[in-house]
Amino acid sequence: MKFERFTLFSLIVVSAALGVVGCGPQGEPSDADVAKYADGAYGVACTVGMITDIVRNVAGEYAEVEGIIGEGVDPHLYKPTRSDVVKLSRADVVFYNGLLLEGKMTDVLVRVASSGKPVKAVTEAILDETDYLMELDDGSEHTDPHVWMDVRGWIQAVPVVAETLTVYDPQHAEMYEANAIAYIQQLKALNAYVQKSIASIPETQRVLVTAHDAFNYLGRATGMAVRGIQGVSTESEAGVRDLEELVDFIIEQKIPAVFVETSVADKNVRALVEGAQAQGHALRIGGSLFSDAMGQPGTYEGTYIGMIDHNVTTIARALGGDAPEAGMQGQLTGATH
Repeated sequence: MKFERFTLFSLIVVSAALGVVGCGPQGEPSDADVAKYADGAYGVACTVGMITDIVRNVAGEYAEVEGIIGEGVDPHLYKPTRSDVVKLSRADVVFYNGLLLEGKMTDVLVRVASSGKPVKAVTEAILDETDYLMELDDGSEHTDPHVWMDVRGWIQAVPVVAETLTVYDPQHAEMYEANAIAYIQQLKALNAYVQKSIASIPETQRVLVTAHDAFNYLGRATGMAVRGIQGVSTESEAGVRDLEELVDFIIEQKIPAVFVETSVADKNVRALVEGAQAQGHALRIGGSLFSDAMGQPGTYEGTYIGMIDHNVTTIARALGGDAPEAGMQGQLTGATH
C-alpha cells in the first residue's frame, strides 16, 4: 500500500515539478515585514488552528505563535495571502499538518523552507504507520489528513512539536518537555470523554452524517459509522444521485440527525433534511461541528480540546447519547461561529 507522505522532501519535489519554487503570492515581503520579534521571544507560524494550539501549549511564554488559517476557513481551498507570506517569512519555525491538507500553500512552504529555517509536518511521527493512516477510496493513493479527529493520533503530534522547539531553543528544553507531558495528560482525559460519550449512543443510531469526510478517524476510534456528502477534500462535489442514495440510507437506518460544519457550506446537508422529510422521515440538523477549523480565538471552542469536546458532546446528545450539555469541563458555550 502506497501512502502520500508529503514531507518537506515531497514539498520540494512537487513544487520543483510545477515550477513554483520562487516568489510567493503578490511579491516579496519588505525588510520591515520580516523583522524579528521583540522581547527575546522567537516566532512560530502554524498553518491551522489545531497545530497552533499544540504549539502554544508546548512553547509557553518562550515563543510568539501565529496561526495562518483562521476559524471557519476551509484549509483544503485556502490560498495564502501576502499577509500569510509575511507571517511565514518572519517566523523562526513553521509547523504544518502535511498529508496534503494545505495543498494550495505548497509553493509558499517550500520557499520558506529553502531559507534554512525549520519547517515541520506535525504528522511526521505517524507517516510510517501505514496501519494507522487511512487511505482515501478515490484511487489517489493519498491519505486522509484529518488525523486530529482521533485524539490518540493527535497526541503523537505533541512530541514532534516539543522536539522541534528543543532543537531550535535548547536552553528551554526541560520546559518544553514538561509542557508537552502536561498537555498530553489533558488529551488523554479528553480521549476518555470521547470514548464514553460516543459509547452512550444507542448502537443502532451510532451513525454520523456530515458535509464532508472529515470524521473517519473519529469513527474508527469510537466504532461509529461515518458518511460524508463530499469527499475528504471539499474540492469534490456531490451529485444529485449521491444525495438521493444518502437520503435512502438515512431513512433505512432511521438516523435522527445529521450535522453541518462550520467551515463547509450547509446547502447539501439541508438538502438531505428536505429529502428525508419529503418521504416522511423526521430528520433534523443535530448541530454544527468543527471539522477543518476551530472556534473563535479566545473561546473554549477556539482550543483543540474545546473543539473536540464540542463535537463529541453535540454528536452524542443529537443521536440519543448521554453527554452533559456544557461538555466535559462545563465550559461549552454552544457558539460555533
